[in-house]
Amino acid sequence: MLDVLKIFILGIVEGITEWLPVSSTGHLILVGDLLKPGLSDAFMEMFNVVIQLGAIMAVVVLYFHKLNPFSPTKTNKQKMLTWQMWIKVVIASVPAAVIGIPFNDILDEIFYKPLPVAIMLILYGVLFIIIETRNAGRKPSVRRISDLSLGMLVWIGVFQMLALIPGTSRSGATIVGALMIGISREVAAEFTFFLAIPAMFGASLLKLIKFGLKFTGQELGLLLFGCVVSFVVSVFAIKFLMGYIKKHDFKVFGYYRVVLGGLIVLVTLIQMVFV
Repeated sequence: MLDVLKIFILGIVEGITEWLPVSSTGHLILVGDLLKPGLSDAFMEMFNVVIQLGAIMAVVVLYFHKLNPFSPTKTNKQKMLTWQMWIKVVIASVPAAVIGIPFNDILDEIFYKPLPVAIMLILYGVLFIIIETRNAGRKPSVRRISDLSLGMLVWIGVFQMLALIPGTSRSGATIVGALMIGISREVAAEFTFFLAIPAMFGASLLKLIKFGLKFTGQELGLLLFGCVVSFVVSVFAIKFLMGYIKKHDFKVFGYYRVVLGGLIVLVTLIQMVFV
């Protein structure tokens, strides 16, 4: 029963932090270290990735019409624009796939620790503050996904690739990259959601293959439960974020990242000295 409660909490953490640009993996690592579920390290490493499937299903459900090129209610032009959007998602996904597939395990081994997570939280938090301060009063040059150029897609894809380092935040990195080149907050956030679909499905598949599908009945039940919780919470988190950025910038997330990263560094140093 205690493990069920801990998985419930982790599902909530994933649902909130996957879409807010504060690093879901970083939060899952940190909260997982605090809760210490009575499950194997291999299972928890896989769980922290596969639970994202619940979060991504929230995007599929909320944006199903916009994502569906076969919708009978769309005109031929709208269907064509939907196919073009998917092509853009694929193009922007290439950099992360090229690096992530062969080097994912190596990156996890090096950076899947509290201190690297803290450093990336702080670094991208500072970037959010700097970029939003620079953009204050400026009008974005891109207000529709259909206006994203090939160069912009590659640029965003590179930033998504950088998010392979835990603590960076996939949504945070891609949004930072998009804001830097004049893309509106709404388009940056929405395109980030769509980019998450292939990225999360691919990452989850790799982790499941590595784990070997050797689930006990308890582990499978906990994984499914975590995904359901993540899905429900993600629906509210996505709606909140899209409503929030219509009236506010991303600075608050930058400050949050800096403060959280600083606290993690402090705790880590204290543990190194006294433990």
